[in-house]
Amino acid sequence: MAQEFIKNPPRNRLVGDMPKIGIRPTIDGRLGGVRESLEEQTMSMARSVARLLTENLCHSNGLPVECVIADSCIGGVAEAAQTADKFAKEGVGVSITVTPCWCYGSETMDMDPIVPKAVWGLNGTERPGAVYLAAVLSAHNQKGLPAFSIYGRDVQDQDDTSIPPDVQEKLLQFARAGLAAATMRGKSYLSMGGVSMGIAGSIVNHDLFESYLGMRVEAVDMSEFVRRIHEEIYDPEEYARALAWTKENCTEGREYNTPEGQRSRGQKDQDWEFVVKMAMIARDLMIGNPRLAELGFGEEALGHNAIASGFQGQRQWTDHFPNGDFLEAILNSSFDWNGIREAFVVATENDCLNGIAMLLGHLLTNTAQIFADVRTYWSPAAVKRVSGYGLTGRAEGGIIHLINSGAASLDATGLQTVDGQPAMKPFWEISREEAQKCLEATTWYPAVTGYFRGGGYSSGFLTVGDMPVTMSRINLVKGLGPVLQLAEGYTVDLPPAVHKTLNERTDPTWPTHWFVPNLTGSGGPFRDVYSVMYNWGANHGALSYGHIGADLITLASMLRIPVYMHNVSEERIFRPSAWTAFGAMDPQGADLRACANFGPLYG
Repeated sequence: MAQEFIKNPPRNRLVGDMPKIGIRPTIDGRLGGVRESLEEQTMSMARSVARLLTENLCHSNGLPVECVIADSCIGGVAEAAQTADKFAKEGVGVSITVTPCWCYGSETMDMDPIVPKAVWGLNGTERPGAVYLAAVLSAHNQKGLPAFSIYGRDVQDQDDTSIPPDVQEKLLQFARAGLAAATMRGKSYLSMGGVSMGIAGSIVNHDLFESYLGMRVEAVDMSEFVRRIHEEIYDPEEYARALAWTKENCTEGREYNTPEGQRSRGQKDQDWEFVVKMAMIARDLMIGNPRLAELGFGEEALGHNAIASGFQGQRQWTDHFPNGDFLEAILNSSFDWNGIREAFVVATENDCLNGIAMLLGHLLTNTAQIFADVRTYWSPAAVKRVSGYGLTGRAEGGIIHLINSGAASLDATGLQTVDGQPAMKPFWEISREEAQKCLEATTWYPAVTGYFRGGGYSSGFLTVGDMPVTMSRINLVKGLGPVLQLAEGYTVDLPPAVHKTLNERTDPTWPTHWFVPNLTGSGGPFRDVYSVMYNWGANHGALSYGHIGADLITLASMLRIPVYMHNVSEERIFRPSAWTAFGAMDPQGADLRACANFGPLYG
């Protein structure tokens, strides 16, 4: 019950410290009156930025973001080198340079090629901070080290120590994306199985992970699950607790199988036992489990340091064993038998490209993610024809049915709230009551054996409407490489009878999210809902809570992944200053050209 949920404290469950943000106060190096007059103002800017970031940002595991400020202002190359040395020892993964004045550009700049960089030059009249900003960005561009430009819209007085709202927004947007990039570096994607049903996204491309994300790919055959179940390589005490929790909190639904396709009660009970073990084993494969070492399984206790994973399932596994829906759904959620904790990222059908999109969304929002098929576009005429209902409101131009085989996070019910509105929240903000509501809104249906011959269970629920979400997807195109597409929009409600009519034309045992993208009112893929569906690049999409398209675009530019389809307004887009040189009048084309020119972040 609700009171039994433990609120787990923040912790880093992966190997390696969390990346820190380095603040570099740069200064005019001329001693004898100039530098001395600027020391306090410059260092004050650095402290203000550090305070802003630490007060407003957390890592996805709930740990606070830490900032490291250079020991002194940087007036030349010696102090730049000293700062670089300190940052390397402190584990800095993101760099922000700040200054109110002129400084020596190429002598003071950050030269680390893989650390995301931004420069805030004060918009003031007493000293030319903007002149340094332009000069150092020129040096960054000339040397092929792209940096983000931060420059306030309004002039500030010399004694004004505040950070203007527009500058705050840029600093936070850059830092969120930079930390996401730095957090992925050195981690693993765990491929549990291989290619699922010929889906190209499950052809795991090692070069993509290594060159663009700084990650490695680890792979285990699905037979490892069989071995660990048969040899009891899991914590038996946790298993007993997990199974009891599952029986108490996971409501079994009605049978949709024909009588001849149904599994016996004994088989269903065994399926519950099996899928709970699968979930525990998948987690242990990802992050390890010190309890296994105590049980004599030292190698298995280590895990694969996986920040994301995918489970193949279909068909070689699911034709014989219970499906992976429970495994995926419960790990992707922010709670289980161990309490409320950080959601994992597990891609259905081992679609690693959708898994990357889920991972980016998780690191930017700190919330659980939704994996879904981009299944059906329902036009107003089609809805009217089959249900007699005329779509209204946000849905009046048609809706997209997002639905997949019971693997979406249970957070996606939308029964958590922010200011009374449906939401998906960081785990440390989720109440016990909210977690319980998500569970109670979910029904676990016996798997449809036409799809899943080996049985199992699929979660079924309906996401509530009026929740802002962003759907995204990484695609691979030969000759172009990875590309990102995204669509900001909302979930919508339908009258229950209409939902039932539409939903039961497909598999009603799976989670449903009725989605409407925001339209731009102009040509291209966002002129209407049909065009979004028509231009979507694959059969899957990942949904994140909130309108995070701008953050995704910023992060993609850091990784050198171009964004070829989005509905984010121009004023929200924030990319390195070098992108302007590739076509100031054609931002989307410039993104493609700049990413191709600079190449993947990790070479």
